Amino acid sequence: MKDQVTDIFFDLDHTLWDFEKNSALTFNKILSEYGVAVSLDDFLASYRPINMKYWKLYREERIIKEKLRYGRLKETFDELDYKIDDDLIYILSDKYIQHLPGFNHLFKEAIPILDYLKPSYNLHIITNGFAEVQIGKLHNSKISDYFIHVINSESVGVKKPNPKIFEHALEMANVLASQAVMIGDNYEADVLGAKSVGMHTIHFNVHNDAVNDQDVKIANLLEIKHYL
Repeated sequence: MKDQVTDIFFDLDHTLWDFEKNSALTFNKILSEYGVAVSLDDFLASYRPINMKYWKLYREERIIKEKLRYGRLKETFDELDYKIDDDLIYILSDKYIQHLPGFNHLFKEAIPILDYLKPSYNLHIITNGFAEVQIGKLHNSKISDYFIHVINSESVGVKKPNPKIFEHALEMANVLASQAVMIGDNYEADVLGAKSVGMHTIHFNVHNDAVNDQDVKIANLLEIKHYL
């Protein structure tokens, strides 16, 4: 892979940017601010799998952004049997998006691996996250300067794993699929999506998924050095 690749495409959430930590800090802030009397630990235990379910539906074009943002909170509060009116759910949904980029924790190996790769490769981002949030995350965590192109599903009109977003990214970077590698945490969206257009892949298996043993997998971002 090292001899073939010129361009590296990273996912952002759960790959470089520590989504779970930043999301927990955001919910801690807004639930407290609006007097929502639930335990943060209980809330997050319910919210996390529900959020993953809604993102899968969103990737598959089965729900729109607004349904994702409302539905994941509504279902969480219902599961907790916490009575809350729709107006407050919509407020919390908006405040979550507003405050999330204000927390900027990265995985601790993110900066070291970006520093290692930057002199030798063209670096880019491909993300399904909401456009207005992702730019803030990159800027506030001080990693935006590492990347030449930031490709967002909202601007392309399709989401990973749709091959069109990867084709668009390759076009923007003016690089062949055989010279590019996609690095991300989501096996379906990042690995299978990129492989469908002929890109190399590295699966950052942070969720400990049971996946194809033939795929390149890492448990720590610094392991990328073994391949690039």
